[in-house]
Amino acid sequence: MEIKIGIQNVTREVTINVDGSIADIVKDYSDARSKDSWMTLADSSGRQIMIPASTIGYIEFGQEHARQVGFNT
Repeated sequence: MEIKIGIQNVTREVTINVDGSIADIVKDYSDARSKDSWMTLADSSGRQIMIPASTIGYIEFGQEHARQVGFNT
């Protein structure tokens, strides 16, 4: 699933593909925000991204199960 994260004072949003569900990401954000710590996300290729939870302006969620296009659907 593709998510876009808007960060305060940063002109471009961060776009990553993650394997987790929306509920998992919301829980991770809530936990990090309540502790005033960093939110850590792992993308589909295994890279980890850390963002200070207090600077996150918004999180936009894509479709959890993207529709496949092409001959092998």
